[in-house]
Amino acid sequence: MSRLFARLSGVALLLLAGCGARGEPEGGAVPEVARTPPPPADTLVLQLPHGNNVWLAEGRISRDSAGGQCFERSVEIRRDSVKLKVPLLFTAEVPTRVNDSTFQARLYQNCTLFATYKVGVRDGMPHKVQ
Repeated sequence: MSRLFARLSGVALLLLAGCGARGEPEGGAVPEVARTPPPPADTLVLQLPHGNNVWLAEGRISRDSAGGQCFERSVEIRRDSVKLKVPLLFTAEVPTRVNDSTFQARLYQNCTLFATYKVGVRDGMPHKVQ
């Protein structure tokens, strides 16, 4: 029994020795996440009649095939206290007005234009432009 206790104590000592004083990496290594700049704040990009405002919201960092980096942002329709997120649409461009109830946004994938969609402000559903 004392042999087992001695072995477990030795293993515990080895595990603790590999960590810094508070379990942090040694040598002041900064995790990759800490080096990433904060994302841009939500941005009002288009105002339509009847209080329908189009915003670029949170997004994702993406890379193209050559390794170039961009930030693709989600699109939201906001009116009063309602936030209506346009599903599965991330863009690298400012949406444009089509008419009083519709705007156009371009879907980006891996920093590359993938498709163009028209979005109605009533339901926020994107419809692919042919």
